[in-house]
Amino acid sequence: MFIQTEATPNPATLKFLPGRDVLAGEPRDFRSATDATVSPLASGLFSVPGVTGVFLGSDFVSVSKDTTDWNHLKPAILGVIMEHFLSGKPVIDEGNTAEDAGEFFDETDSETVEVIKELISTRVRPAVAMDGGDITFKGFKDGTVYLHMQGACSGCPSSTATLKSGIENLLRHFVPGVEAVAQV
Repeated sequence: MFIQTEATPNPATLKFLPGRDVLAGEPRDFRSATDATVSPLASGLFSVPGVTGVFLGSDFVSVSKDTTDWNHLKPAILGVIMEHFLSGKPVIDEGNTAEDAGEFFDETDSETVEVIKELISTRVRPAVAMDGGDITFKGFKDGTVYLHMQGACSGCPSSTATLKSGIENLLRHFVPGVEAVAQV
C-alpha cells in the first residue's frame, strides 16, 4: 500500500491519501482520543504522541499535531494508517455513528437555508476538501450564516480569510439576506 501526503494551508495539519476510499458519507472530525472511540482508525492515530486531531474525509485522512516535528510523526502515522487498512477493520464502528446536526434557523428562512446549503455543498466543500478540511452549515440568524470548520480548516491561519473573502462574498452574491458569515 502506498500512501501519499500533501501539505495543507495549515502547517499543523498534514493530509494523508491512502489511494482508496476512507469514509463513505459525511466526513468526521475528532478533536480528542475520547471523541475518536467510535473509529478504530482515529483511535489508532491518537495513540501516536503529538497527534491532536484527526479528520476523516471520503478519500483522505488529515492529521493535526502539536509542536512535534512532522519528521518524527509522519512514519508513525503512515504505519497506523497502513496497518488499519490491511487489518480490514471498519473506519467507523457502525453501532455508534449518530451525530447531532445541531442546526438552527427560523422556519421562515428554510428556502434561504436550502440555497445556502446547496452553495456550500457544491462550491465550498469540494474546495476545502482539497486542502484536507471541511465546512458544514450550522445555522442562519439575522442575516448571519454560521459555519463549522473541521480538519485542516480548524485552526488554519488562513481560515478567517477563507470565511470572509471567499465564502461570505459568495453567499452575499447569490443569496439575498445574507450579510455575514461567522465560525462556530
